[in-house]
This record gives sequence, C-alpha cells and structure tokens, in this order.
Amino acid sequence: MADLLTKECKRETSHVGETRKSSCLQEESEALGENGHDAKRLKVDPEEQNKRHPKRKVVLLMAYSGKGYHGMQRNVGNSQYKTIEDELVQALVLSGCIPENHAEEMKKMSFQRCARTDKGVSAAGQVVSLKVWLLDNIVEKINGNLPSHIRILGMKRVTGRFNSKNSCDARTYSYTLPTFAFAHKDHSLQEENFRLDQETLNKVNELLALYKGTHNFHNFTSQKGPRDPSAKRYIMEMCCEPPFLQGGLELAVIKVKGQSFMMHQIRKMIGLVIAVVKGYAPSSIMERSWGEEKVDIPKAPGLGLVLERVHFEKYNRRFGNDGLHDSLDWAEEEEQIEAFKKSHIYPSIIQTEIEEKSMASWLATLSIHDYDATSQETNTVDNKVEGSAQSDDGGDSD
Repeated sequence: MADLLTKECKRETSHVGETRKSSCLQEESEALGENGHDAKRLKVDPEEQNKRHPKRKVVLLMAYSGKGYHGMQRNVGNSQYKTIEDELVQALVLSGCIPENHAEEMKKMSFQRCARTDKGVSAAGQVVSLKVWLLDNIVEKINGNLPSHIRILGMKRVTGRFNSKNSCDARTYSYTLPTFAFAHKDHSLQEENFRLDQETLNKVNELLALYKGTHNFHNFTSQKGPRDPSAKRYIMEMCCEPPFLQGGLELAVIKVKGQSFMMHQIRKMIGLVIAVVKGYAPSSIMERSWGEEKVDIPKAPGLGLVLERVHFEKYNRRFGNDGLHDSLDWAEEEEQIEAFKKSHIYPSIIQTEIEEKSMASWLATLSIHDYDATSQETNTVDNKVEGSAQSDDGGDSD
C-alpha cells in the first residue's frame, strides 16, 4: 500500500526552477509583511497541485482527548466553541493536503465523520473519510500541525463512493468509571479504598447482558415517542471488564457494541444499571423501560465515554481483499491506539474525576429519581442537575 501511495505521489513532480521561483515569491511576501504591508499567504494553484499529486479518497484513523472541546463536529462560522474538526481541518490545510479555499466547505472534499462525539467525549478509533492530495509522508505532515492530544494513527485508500458514516455497520464505545459507583447505597463508602468484588461484577454483567438484542430505547433518549420506529436499536455486545488500578483509583471499563446509538442512550443505559446495583431501583425496571410507559432513567456523567472503534464488516467483505483496497480493521495500529489511551485518554479521565468528582456528585442525585413514576413529568431530574440535553454518544444518526 505504501509503494502505491509513493508512486502516485511522485507522479509529474515539479521542476527545480519552479521550486526556486516559489521560494523567491515566498521571501518577497515575508519581506512585505516586515515592511508593514499585509503579508498574504501564497495560495497553491489547485490545478498545479493536481498535476503534482493525485487527489484520492482516503480514511484517516483518529484518536483524541475530547477534554476542552465542544465535540467532534465543526460549527463553521462559530469560533466561540472549538471542536476536534476545527483542529483537523486547520492541520489538513497547513500540511497542504487540501486547498485552503475548501476549508469552510469540506463537503467539496467529500468529508464525513463516522460519529459525532459530544463535548468532552474522547475517541480512540474515530474514522473520517475525505479526498486529499496524496503527499509524501502525509500522516507525519498532518500530525506535525496537530496538538499532541489529537493524532492521526493511520490512513488507508478507499473506494470513491465510500462514506465513513453510511458505510459503518456498528460502533463500539467504552465507558470508564470508578468502581465505587457500584457500591450499595447502604454501605459506608470510602471512595478511594473501594474494591469491586466478583459477585458485584457478575451482577453488573447480568444486567448489562439484558440490553443485548433489539429493544425500544425511547426512554433512553429525548424527544422520541414509544411508537417511533427509530427508537428501536440493536445491541450486539455489552459487558463490564475486570477492574484495574490507575492513578490511585480502581476503575472498570464497560464496553458496548451496537449498530447505532441515540442521544444520551449509552449514558442512560449505564445509569440505570448503576441505580439497580446500588439498590435504588428493582431489576424489573430494565424490562419495563423498553415498554411504552415513561420511565425515569438517570443519565450517567459524560466523563469516561470513549468512541473505541467503528466497524466496516460489509465493506471489508466486498472490497477488503480486492487487491486494490485495504481492509479497514486497523490491526497494525492496535499498539498505537492502546498507547494513546494510556498516555492521553485515561489520565484525563482520572484527573478530571479527582478534581471535579463528577461521578460522586452524580451518585448523590440517584435518590431523588422516582423509579416507579410513569407520568410524562419524569426525566426532569437530569435536566435540573446536568443542564440541557446534548448529543454525547454519536447523536441520533450514529
């Protein structure tokens, strides 16, 4: 694959004289700036760039810590809220991968993200698709213009009609939380000293397993009625892994794989399990929550939610072994993914939890939910405690 990219990138290389001419023009531009005149950036002629480097559809494997950002998706024209895509697009322009005049209209580059992660949410395996000029050492050049907490971990060629969102079969999220969240409400709690026992872990996994299959999740999101067909979602896997110690806290990771997730769905799925394990709600509430009646379900904090991986099984079966395109499984990048999580994602989650105590504060609100309520007035506690609803786990379409 690397040889193919190199051959395409070196096609019709510029002459030495043209390179020197560009250098002189750059020096003149800088001199004008020093003399008090407006220094204008030299814009690369798109036609000339196309001659030197082919424009091809690729996917970029991204990892990022979402702390301090208002989600993945850009809000063009709104500089008040910085997003991950703002950083990415700027890096693509500065590295020469896309023309500057397309930065405000990335649809011209067929840009598409696989999932819309919300404010503060991180990703270890986000995938975006777009057309770029295939430069030499393109990944290194892009990363050279990105902050260290946002990395491109891999790039692969895909078919011209590939769309990272529409071609995605499933998404896997993880939710990292301190294990004291599972301590029973009647037990005295020393947060930093709590250790999750095997019996409680088994109970957690029994409850999480109930989510597998197709259910009506209208109670796990907002603005969807019980008879809305789009409220039905298919969950393939959901489990809690064995706990581990890091940064003085015992943590556990819940992983969930599904075709798609609605706004707040994952956080409410986890919030309800915690409420049952702690003894605030009966286990029967799980099945009742999929019925038509309204059920008051607590929404776990956004901290700890990570987009782990996106899956392209159908695409891989059709194009992964055709000799022209790579399979989108990212097995070779696995070590980089894990290293990034350990150096940027987990430390950010732990530090924020220690400083802000988001889980401990949220646990204190569980007692004021009415788990027997069935009226249309339920689900108001979250709004009072956590503010207005936002898409945090991919939005309605992801």
